[in-house]
Amino acid sequence: MFKHLKKDLPASLVVFFVALPLCLGIALASGAPLFSGLIAGIVGGIVVGSLSGSSIGVSGPAAGLAVIVLAAIANLGFENFLVAVIIGGALQILLGVLKAGIIGYYFPSSVIKGMLAAIGIIIFLKQIPHAFGYDSDYEGDLNFFQMDGENTFSAIGAMFDFISPGALLVTCISLLILLFWEKVLSKKHDIFKIIPGPLVAVVVGILYYMFVDPTSSLAIAKNHLVSVPVPESATDFMSQFTFPNFGAITNPQVWVAGVTIAIVASLETLLCVEATDKLDPEKRTTPTNRELFAQGTGNIVSGLIGGLPITQVIVRSSANLQSGGKTKLSAIIHGFLLLGSVILIPLLLNKIPLAVLAAILLIVGYKLAKPALFKQMFKLGSEQFIPFIVTVFGVVFTDLLVGIGLGLAVGITIILIKNYQNSHFLHIQKTEDGSHVVKMTLAEEISFLNKGAILKELNALPEDTLLELDVSKTLRLNYDILEILDDFAIKAKDKNIEVKLISDKGVLYNPKSFTEFFRSKNRKAA
Repeated sequence: MFKHLKKDLPASLVVFFVALPLCLGIALASGAPLFSGLIAGIVGGIVVGSLSGSSIGVSGPAAGLAVIVLAAIANLGFENFLVAVIIGGALQILLGVLKAGIIGYYFPSSVIKGMLAAIGIIIFLKQIPHAFGYDSDYEGDLNFFQMDGENTFSAIGAMFDFISPGALLVTCISLLILLFWEKVLSKKHDIFKIIPGPLVAVVVGILYYMFVDPTSSLAIAKNHLVSVPVPESATDFMSQFTFPNFGAITNPQVWVAGVTIAIVASLETLLCVEATDKLDPEKRTTPTNRELFAQGTGNIVSGLIGGLPITQVIVRSSANLQSGGKTKLSAIIHGFLLLGSVILIPLLLNKIPLAVLAAILLIVGYKLAKPALFKQMFKLGSEQFIPFIVTVFGVVFTDLLVGIGLGLAVGITIILIKNYQNSHFLHIQKTEDGSHVVKMTLAEEISFLNKGAILKELNALPEDTLLELDVSKTLRLNYDILEILDDFAIKAKDKNIEVKLISDKGVLYNPKSFTEFFRSKNRKAA
């Protein structure tokens, strides 16, 4: 794990800077103490990162759970809510033991790529107001409809009334540093690969805030800075930890919240795992059951010390990958950086302009949603492109789970249509004596999904037809299809249709029962 330290350490710094405002923003949106978001980020990095089998995945508080957490805290109170977080974690461990992680492998590639592209678009669009100094929406929000009453696009329109020249200038300077560092300097000398460009941008942003006259029109307002809680003493620091009220464990509403957290957090984690594995240039596969165990353990620890629920998060994972992270050491170090910084340098952290972090995330978002990805998916044909683009629009205009559900529904519909079309091959011909011959060749796998297509063709056969039914290459024939064929055998007599069954054992005319024929272990053609 330590052999890639030279790459993992710089990547961990970038993830740290990305994670810091996201942890605080999601805590704010969840109606929880700001420190609870930092606890979740620390536990997600150190505990989940250590137990996880994911090489580049990074865990922490997730925006997708913010609405659920907000409602649960309002209904239960924060101390009782922490019991629900612990219950959710225990259920996730149980899901891992029951091998439920296999669900993650059943999301189509087109849907996962659509999710990545959509999140890239959202990150980019959501950061534009922050880049201009308008911070009404919390950092890390991925939903189209915002808690401030705006939506993703109306917030961009509203920002023109609140433009901060200083924030915009810092954004532009940061983007120039990041692009110049990546495109030019990193190719000149190894030192520029070890020192990450985002760190330089952050340092420049802090210096800008400190040395620009606060009365100047180019100054950065304090409400446009990172806002980490600053304890005045060790006792004050320890008082930020909140402990669960286990007396509420008999409350049914606590259990409902716990089950909800377990389901949503597990789904978001499995989706993120699938997505990060696709982004990984080394194409490593994350063991999903182990990931559920790691996430469950992390949620138990987070709940015990006053943290928010944890999932693997695509924004932080993408930043890790794009910054050169190679192993899970990057995620673990970012957790220790969060812990050390909130203890040792909270005042310095509170001098980081959000415009710098917006610049970093603008680049992360663009890389996830490059135009080349859309061209690539379009070239793959409608079967891949339609679920992809539906997922993109669904995630951008609703939220992550709804968008994924829409893409999945479209993907399943296309599979059903293709099954309907490809269940058999039909050839119609007339012989010299004028008799009507229909040759129907069944595919290797025939399931109940093919029922409608085959039934339609059989019902359409005219009287006095010879049906040559070729099942020589059919390996599996669903019982629903056998029932259709048996029913057809009865109808065929009334319509004077002769059936010539061609199998790997020979030819059989007018079988009395297709079910018996296919289920006979030692069948012989007559």
